[in-house]
Amino acid sequence: FSLTFLPFVVRAAAEALRAFPIVNASIDGNNVIYHNEINLGIAVALDGGSGLIVPIIRNADEKNVVGLQRSIVDLAARARSRQLKPDEVAGGTFSITNFGSFGSIFATPVINQPQVAILGVGAVEKTPVVIDDAIAIRSIAHLALTFDHRLIDGALADQFVSKVKTVLENYSESIL
Repeated sequence: FSLTFLPFVVRAAAEALRAFPIVNASIDGNNVIYHNEINLGIAVALDGGSGLIVPIIRNADEKNVVGLQRSIVDLAARARSRQLKPDEVAGGTFSITNFGSFGSIFATPVINQPQVAILGVGAVEKTPVVIDDAIAIRSIAHLALTFDHRLIDGALADQFVSKVKTVLENYSESIL
């Protein structure tokens, strides 16, 4: 069993959604629906280029990183073998797509309606950065948030992504 980067992003997004609950909302016609549960959709590419499916990790904010990794591996395997139940692809409140799994560093994800936002994650790359006037090599991944301007403005979107970034940069072993 090995951990990938994705469950850390899922955990950080869940924490950011708790801090910014409007990003966890959905729009139904003219009504905004606020969700108490954080049910995260994880985009899974189907084999042979036959599309995407977005299974749901229910109450993702209640799972630790290891639990999230197990959920991701299980849901992705069952998605690719077409073994998901209908309720496992319904009721998502926010989605994450890992376009980096194909090596891409940046893309613009499309919102999974009626959700109001989706977070895209690029490939992790070793990149030179300046820290205290010295060059160091750090692992960097780009995040892309697509959001519905009817509910979320750029300032709020930036605060949300900044929260995800802060959580990712300041993990403690207690979340494992």
